[in-house]
Amino acid sequence: MIRHVFFLASILGSIVPAFAVEDDGAILRRQAQELMDAVTYGNSKVWDKYLDPQVVYIDEEGNVTTKAELLEQIKPLPAGISGSIKAEVVDLHVFGDTAVLHVDDHESENYFGHALRAEYRSLETWRRTREGWKLVAGQVHVMLIDPAAIELPPARLDEYIGTYRLNPEIAYTLRRDGDKLIGQRSGRDPVMLAIEASDVLFTPGQPRSRKIILRDAHGRVTGFADRRDGRDVLWTKEK
Repeated sequence: MIRHVFFLASILGSIVPAFAVEDDGAILRRQAQELMDAVTYGNSKVWDKYLDPQVVYIDEEGNVTTKAELLEQIKPLPAGISGSIKAEVVDLHVFGDTAVLHVDDHESENYFGHALRAEYRSLETWRRTREGWKLVAGQVHVMLIDPAAIELPPARLDEYIGTYRLNPEIAYTLRRDGDKLIGQRSGRDPVMLAIEASDVLFTPGQPRSRKIILRDAHGRVTGFADRRDGRDVLWTKEK
């Protein structure tokens, strides 16, 4: 009898791990990926399953959407567009019945034969309910990158050279070093500027900002607009 008991225990010991309960972290990681797969395939039922009825969701455009509005957006991709999204849960913290996730979504897209990539960063808050973990809040940011740079002839760069003023105390100087354009603000280190398009400058590593060269009716440079997220601060070129 004792031998049978030990034999049965050994069998059960080998079977139980196969039916081990999925832990919270594994569940949340799986559900985060399921949501992204559902976007790819246009399956709104997955979002309906995991979204809390009172979810507050801010998308990459800054729109605040409800559950009903989100479900309306989940549709199959049009013909000619396909792709996939990998949800990388970078950080996950569970506080009782609440979980906070930092998720980086890596999108690969085939856009009418052109390969595109995009990166998004999300902060998600999930709540444990009787029906399982539900998403109660989410905010998505686009991970910006520098635009492609072009080259301009030295003579064109020379048109930008000079001192620009924000006020009597703060100045910004542009100078040319060979085929490179160097900018320096009062009290700061010089930086190399790149050219996105004619009269559009940017600092590598700062994709949210541009310097838009301003000209008068005769084409002479009169200043630049320091544009950040679509908002301008005007600098005037010294004569």
